[in-house]
Amino acid sequence: MRNPFARDLVLLHPPAIYDFRTRETFLGPVADAVPSTTMFEMYPVGMTSIAAFLERNHYNVEIVNLAYRMLRDPGFDVDAHIRRLSAPVFGIDLHWLPHVQGALGVAELVKQIHPGSRILLGGLSASYYDRELMRYPFVDFVLRGDSTEEPARQLLQALRESRPLENVANLTWRRPGGEVVTNPLTFVPADLDYTDVPAYGYLLRSMFKYRSLRNLVPCIEWLQYPITLLLSARGCTEDCAVCGGSRSAYRRICRRERPAFRSPERLAQDVKTIASFSRAPIFMVHDPRMGGMGRARRFLARIAAMRPRNEMIFELYYPANDAFFELLERSVPAWSLEITLESPDERLRRVNGKFPWPNAVVEATIARALAHGCRTVDVFFMVGLPHQRAEDALATPAYCEHLIERFGRRLRPFVAPLGPFLDPGSRAFEQPEFGYRHLCPTLEDHRRALLNSGWQHILSYETDAMTRDEIVRTTYDVAERLNEIKYRHHVIDDATFSGVEMRLRAARALLASGAGADALSHAAFALANHGTMFGDDELKWPVRHGFRVGTTLLKSLAAGLLNEVGNTAARLAGRYDIAPAP
Repeated sequence: MRNPFARDLVLLHPPAIYDFRTRETFLGPVADAVPSTTMFEMYPVGMTSIAAFLERNHYNVEIVNLAYRMLRDPGFDVDAHIRRLSAPVFGIDLHWLPHVQGALGVAELVKQIHPGSRILLGGLSASYYDRELMRYPFVDFVLRGDSTEEPARQLLQALRESRPLENVANLTWRRPGGEVVTNPLTFVPADLDYTDVPAYGYLLRSMFKYRSLRNLVPCIEWLQYPITLLLSARGCTEDCAVCGGSRSAYRRICRRERPAFRSPERLAQDVKTIASFSRAPIFMVHDPRMGGMGRARRFLARIAAMRPRNEMIFELYYPANDAFFELLERSVPAWSLEITLESPDERLRRVNGKFPWPNAVVEATIARALAHGCRTVDVFFMVGLPHQRAEDALATPAYCEHLIERFGRRLRPFVAPLGPFLDPGSRAFEQPEFGYRHLCPTLEDHRRALLNSGWQHILSYETDAMTRDEIVRTTYDVAERLNEIKYRHHVIDDATFSGVEMRLRAARALLASGAGADALSHAAFALANHGTMFGDDELKWPVRHGFRVGTTLLKSLAAGLLNEVGNTAARLAGRYDIAPAP
């Protein structure tokens, strides 16, 4: 009889660089515009949906965020922790390509410690490079596609019942003789209501089931700033050239022709669940209008009835009129916007395919949003775009100053480089006409690039307009000018301005040191690896209260514990795979 408490699958999230605690690497500002550090410790939300879906089918699944544990505790013993874990399958995410060195390092370590266990990789980057991943002897399986909950269930069932692996959807695997087999990618769901993503209920239950909060924390500051997200869809209607999550990238990697949406009802239920434990902001991935205004109205009507205290952050993919902002104003007590403009140059935006409307239209949208009660509008720009020259990028701060002068301090501009890698599957990656020269043609090239000492040597590309050195130098020049502009217009305070200025000096010193970088102090690397583009707290929204424990949360936990009792009884009786995806 199988042990009903034994883990069937352990999902591990690696740091970007496995041995980062013993290796000084100047990664630069590649993570400045995301909540995590340069180790990208925030795990993909798909890990939670896989775990929740499998637990509904009576499998035991634990998530362990190794990256967070290693960052939080310098003495955390990865080997010892993995030795204490036991499962027939260990899953490791390779969703974002900057994780390649860490993912392969953890995979090899797990195989050494548990040679009888199977090693499974998944995620968009793993899907793109599935055949190359199978060249590593410690990788047994790759699950391809953007939705691998059901294929993971099929794989666990096949292993448990000794069934042929040829029938597992989306699986790349190796026969005993070494032949690599690529099963058809046939599980491409049309909607996402068959699972919870993110699965907040699973996370709350798992914390008690496996007696660990630390294994589940998504990023280093999350306990102090518990921001959450809503995932509106998998796939996208837009086709931005540099984005690995674009329409053509999903078609190429995942065989997805159109987005798979979550219903407004499921999204609203997520907001209710989040509000039961957090008052921090909720970020909605994708423009709420993606999928049509009818869907947006249904979602916002449910939010209006709920009146959450959390501020909600919405993305805008295209201009909006007064009617849309009036709808937001009526429905959401507190809200802000994010617009990824990439460049003030309308020509470059048209080439990239991101917000290709004239600046006058962009600014009219911002004006309408602020007039209807939007708290802040964050506008993002990028260095390293197709055909972008250094002088084009250096024109960005002046346009940001124009925006600040017109809209005041509620307009927050940010800039970041495209890096460290081009997204595989994106049009910029695949099509030479966008002007990129690949310096890392293979997955192994990307892994080795992360072992270089400076981000000017880690960048996987040059463009027809800028070399790697020019991209790096221009990035810091733009950041310096924008920091001065924001300080001059009182968008940031003295401490923020001085902090960015100091970290820029440290970063430039590392660049200038060249081969002598090894002699520089750990403090210099720590300074230069974050907050050089803007202050650490500039991207945050106000939080009056973080976590909260209310009756809704307690009821949810009680229901989850009762459900787990039922699942344990089912496992004792040998009842698995009761709820496959349609």
